Amino acid sequence: MSFTYNRTVRFQDTDAAGVVYFANVLSFCHEAYEESLEASSINLKEFFTNPSVAFPIVHASVDFLRPMFGGDKLLISLIPQKIGGDKFEITYEITVTEVMVAKAITRHVCIDASSRSKQELPDEIIQWLGMNHRDAESAERRKSREIM
Repeated sequence: MSFTYNRTVRFQDTDAAGVVYFANVLSFCHEAYEESLEASSINLKEFFTNPSVAFPIVHASVDFLRPMFGGDKLLISLIPQKIGGDKFEITYEITVTEVMVAKAITRHVCIDASSRSKQELPDEIIQWLGMNHRDAESAERRKSREIM
């Protein structure tokens, strides 16, 4: 089952035109990522403070389909997928009242925090990825239908 996160767009999230500032969309996605980790019993304080492993983002992209405004109630669906022994990718689908307004992707690589060298994903992340595997397959099928 994919993880969903609810967020209200605040005034501080918008630009002078009253729409969400483009870079803030990735912040919303990262909030959803953090919430999904916590929901799967990963201790965020330990995860982000002096960890033995880290998961830096090595790629990010956002497609903006419609504007988002202050006061909009966002639903962010997060679909993580393992893409290698040391990498995973998260697809985010952002909707407002069931209309998709943006899609985003972040790609993460697992590294040893001290040496900064790549390493295999730890068990807790593999479990977190596995919780969403079935929905990730559905997202891929949905994506292929959109291309056709």
